[in-house]
Amino acid sequence: MCLAVPGRILSIEERAGTLMSVVDFGGVTKDVCLQYLPDAEVGHYVVVHVGFAIQHLDEESAQRTLSEFEHLGVLDEEFGDGFELAARQAGTANPDRTENNAEVQR
Repeated sequence: MCLAVPGRILSIEERAGTLMSVVDFGGVTKDVCLQYLPDAEVGHYVVVHVGFAIQHLDEESAQRTLSEFEHLGVLDEEFGDGFELAARQAGTANPDRTENNAEVQR
């Protein structure tokens, strides 16, 4: 599932001619493109869909939505480790977390 999720802008910078930001989604931070909202500022809340800020949002609405998403487990689903989630749903161990795999990655 791909949702539009509210988050708070932590920083803004131009990267290769594109307005980018780091956004906090209730403890998870991601890079987000601000090209659609060039007037956004650090501290503002925005709604983000597939890596693009698409709408401004007030803090109260953002916090309420994040709280509800967390309660429903949506944030883990949206931002968590997809392999871990699939393994849990299948009732098996995540192959990325096995000891053999850890040794190969070292």
